[in-house]
Amino acid sequence: MSLTESRLTRTAGSTGTQTRGELTSAARGDGRLVRAAVRLASARREAGRWADAAGGWLVDTVRPAGALVAVAASAGLVLGLVFGWVEWIVAGVIALLLLAMSVPFLFGARSYAVDLRLAHERIVAGDAIGGGIVVRNEGRRLALPGRIDIPVGAGLVEVGVPLLRPGHLIEEVLDIPPQRRGIVTVGPATTVRSDPIGLLRREHAFADVHELYVHPRTASLPAMSTGLLRDLDGDPTRRLVDADMSFHAIREYAPGDSRRQIHWKSTAKTGRLMVRQYEESRRARLAIVLGAAEQEYADADEFELAVSCAASLGVRAVRDARDLDIVVGEQIPRVVKTRLRSLRHLPTSSPRALLDGFCGVQLSENTMAAEEVCRLAVESNDRLSVAFLVVGSPVSFARLRRAALSFAADTTVVGVVCDERAHPRLQTLAGMTVLTVGTLDDFSGLLLRGASS
Repeated sequence: MSLTESRLTRTAGSTGTQTRGELTSAARGDGRLVRAAVRLASARREAGRWADAAGGWLVDTVRPAGALVAVAASAGLVLGLVFGWVEWIVAGVIALLLLAMSVPFLFGARSYAVDLRLAHERIVAGDAIGGGIVVRNEGRRLALPGRIDIPVGAGLVEVGVPLLRPGHLIEEVLDIPPQRRGIVTVGPATTVRSDPIGLLRREHAFADVHELYVHPRTASLPAMSTGLLRDLDGDPTRRLVDADMSFHAIREYAPGDSRRQIHWKSTAKTGRLMVRQYEESRRARLAIVLGAAEQEYADADEFELAVSCAASLGVRAVRDARDLDIVVGEQIPRVVKTRLRSLRHLPTSSPRALLDGFCGVQLSENTMAAEEVCRLAVESNDRLSVAFLVVGSPVSFARLRRAALSFAADTTVVGVVCDERAHPRLQTLAGMTVLTVGTLDDFSGLLLRGASS
C-alpha cells in the first residue's frame, strides 16, 4: 500500500513539475514575441519619422528643375543599361553629375550670423524706411556667395552676400519701400543657398523679427479748430444736483439732504430748513465712433481717409488733455453675427498709443453697422458731450440721423462722411452737423467753419 502511494506521489510530482516547466517555457516564448513586436513597432515608427524628414528635406531642397534632372538621370541610366543605348547612358551620367555638382553650393547656410536693424519702428503710411543688415561668417570655412531674403509684409527684399572668409562681415543698407497702414512684420531674415542652375536650394531662417507700425496719415488740427468740441469745464448743465460749483436756487429741506448744504439765512427768514441747489458742471467727454463695415465704404482708399480723419481728431483731443473714447466695431464670427455684439476701444493714453491702436483697425465684412456701434458706445459711456461719427459715402443721411438718435439729447453729434469724389462741404440736418470730406487737407478747414458757425 505504501509502495503504491509513493509511486502515485512521484508520478503526480513529476507531472506538476513538467506542467510548470511547460508554462514557464510558454511564458518566455510569449515574452520574446511581445518584445519582438514592440521592437518592430518602434523600428517602424522610427523609419516613418526618418522617411517624413527625408521627404520634407527633398520637398524643401529639390526645385522643379532639380526634380526634372533627377528623373532624367534615373530614366537615362535605367533605359541605357537595359537596352544598351549609349546616348541614354551619357544623358543620365551628365544629369547625375549636374546634381552632384550642385550639392556643394548648399553648404554653409547656417554659418552666417545675421543682425537685422530698422531705422524706425513707427512710420507714417506712404513713407519709406531705411535699415541695415550685418552678415558675419562665423564658420571655420570659406562661405560661398549666397542671398538673404527679408520678408516685409507681403513683399520681399533680397540682399546679395559675396564670398566671405571666416570671421569677416559685410554691412548692407536696406531700402524698404513705402507701406500701407497696418502692423507690418519685417523678417525673419532667411539665408538662401542655391546652385547657379537652380536645381537645389536650401534655406535657413533666423529668429530676428521686427514689427513695424505704419501709422495713418493725420492732419494738423489747431486747438481753436476744436470749437465743435466745446469744453464744458465750469459751464453749468440743465441737471440739478445737491452739491457742485454753480449755485442755482434754494429749496426746502428733504430727508436725506446733507446738513452742510443748509442755507441758514433763508432758514432764519422762513422758519423752515432750506438747502442750496446747484447745476451740475461736468467735463466734456468726446467720443469718436469709426465705422468698419465693408458695406459702409466705396473702396479701401475711402476707409483709409476715414481712419486718418478719426486719428486726427483723436490726436488733437489727447494733446488737449480731453476725456476721450474711441470705439470701432469688432470682428464677429458669421455664425453668431445676428446674436452677438462686440465693441473695440482704442487706447488713448498718448498719441503714440492711439496711433498704434489705429494700425490694427481693418475693414470687416462681419461686424456691426455704424448705428449699432453708436448704441453700444452710449451704453458703455452715457455721459458724452460731443460725439463724432466717421463713416463712408454709402452711409445715407437717414442712417446718420438714426445713429445720432442713440445719443442723449444734450450730446452734440457731428457726422464725418468721407467721400473722395465729393466737394468738401458743411451741412446742418435736423440739428446735426455733417461734414463731407474729400481729402484729408479739407478736414481742418471744415472744422474751422463749423466752429465759427
